[in-house]
Amino acid sequence: MRILTFLHSFEPGGVERVALRLVRHWREQGVDAPLFMGRSDGAMQRELGEGLDPYMPLRPRFSIAWCETLWMIATLPAAIRRLRPDVLFCAGNSYAVVAVAMKLLLGRACPPILAKISNDLERRDMPGPGRIAYRLWLRIQGRFIDHFVAMAPGLEAEIATLIRPRHPAISIIPDPALSLAQIDRLRSRTLPETTGEGRRFVAIGRLVRQKNFALMLEAFALGAGPQDRLTLYGDGPDRVRLEKLADGLGIAGRIHFAGHVPDPASLIGRNDIFLLSSDYEGVPAVILEVLATGRPIIATRCSAAMGALLGDGALGRLIPPGDVTAFARAIAVADRIVQDEAASLAQARRFTLETAAPSYLTSFAVSACLGSSSEKSRRDRLRRPASGNVTSSRQ
Repeated sequence: MRILTFLHSFEPGGVERVALRLVRHWREQGVDAPLFMGRSDGAMQRELGEGLDPYMPLRPRFSIAWCETLWMIATLPAAIRRLRPDVLFCAGNSYAVVAVAMKLLLGRACPPILAKISNDLERRDMPGPGRIAYRLWLRIQGRFIDHFVAMAPGLEAEIATLIRPRHPAISIIPDPALSLAQIDRLRSRTLPETTGEGRRFVAIGRLVRQKNFALMLEAFALGAGPQDRLTLYGDGPDRVRLEKLADGLGIAGRIHFAGHVPDPASLIGRNDIFLLSSDYEGVPAVILEVLATGRPIIATRCSAAMGALLGDGALGRLIPPGDVTAFARAIAVADRIVQDEAASLAQARRFTLETAAPSYLTSFAVSACLGSSSEKSRRDRLRRPASGNVTSSRQ
C-alpha cells in the first residue's frame, strides 16, 4: 500500500512536525510512504526533513509562500497521477481544502483520502456569520473526504455531529506528538537550581492570532510578580505586534522572545510553569510534551479534548478562552499548583508515535478498502447495458 502525504513546506508547525515524523517512521517500518512538498522552505527541513527526499514540483521564479494552497492544488494532481498512491493522507484541517480540490479535479481517479482533524471544530472564536459559513464548509468536507481521524477520545463526536461524514469511517488515534525515546529525554531534563528571583513561565507556539499570545501578555502583566519572567519560544507574523504590546504593557524587560529553536520541548524543564492561551486547538502537541516533563500547566479550554487531556483540571489549570481576568488570576497563584507527575507521565505515554503509526496503517487499509469497493461498484454500473460506451477516467 502506497500512502502519499502532502505538506506545504518545512515551515515550523505542529501538524507538519507530526506528519514528517509519521512519514519517517512508516518508511523505517518498510511502508511505501512518499512525501509531496509544495516548496522546500522552512527550518524543519534540517531538523526533520533530512533524507526524506520529497517529491516537489518545479518552483517558479516568484515566491509561492503567499499562495501555497493554490500552488498545491495546481501541482498535486500531477504528482498523484505519477505516484499512483492507494491513499492520500491529509495531515490537518488546514489541508482539507486541498483534499476536497483533489476530489473535484481528479474525480474517480482520486484515491481515498484520510484526514486528521487537527483543530477544534466548534470555533467559538468566530462571529456568528463566520461560524455558519464554517459549518457549511465542514459539511462539504464530509461529502468528499473518505475517512476521518480524531486525535483524542471525545473529538469523534464533534466529527460525527459537525462534519457528518458520508462514510461512517471515523477512527480515534491519539496524536503521535511524542515518541518513547523523546519522553525519556524530556523526563531526564532537570530543573536548574532556583535563583530565588521569581517564577519562570514558558510558552511555545507560532506567533499567530490563533494562539492569542496577546491574551497571555495582558494576563502576565496583571497577574505576575515583579520578579517573574516569561519566555516565548516560536516565531511568526505577530511577533512585532506582540513586542510592541509587551512594551506598551510595561513588561518588555520581563518577556523574552526567543524565536524559533530546533527542540523547544527540551527547554520546558528549565522553567516552572507552562502557559497556553490559544483560542482554538485540536490536541495541542505542546501540552503532551509538557505532561511528559511533569511541569505545571495553565491553559485555555481551547478544544473539546482539553478536559479529558488534562483530567478535567487534575493535570492542569483550565480557564475559558479569551478570559484575561481568569488567566491573570491563575498566573498569580500558579506556584500553588501541585502537578501529579506520575499521572502526567501516564497520560503522555498514550500519545506516542509507536502506538499511533500502526493504528494509522490500519485506518489507511480501511480507507483503501472503501476506495476499492467504490471503484468496484462504479465498474459494475459501467458494465450495465444502459450505461453505454463509458470508459474509466483513472489515469
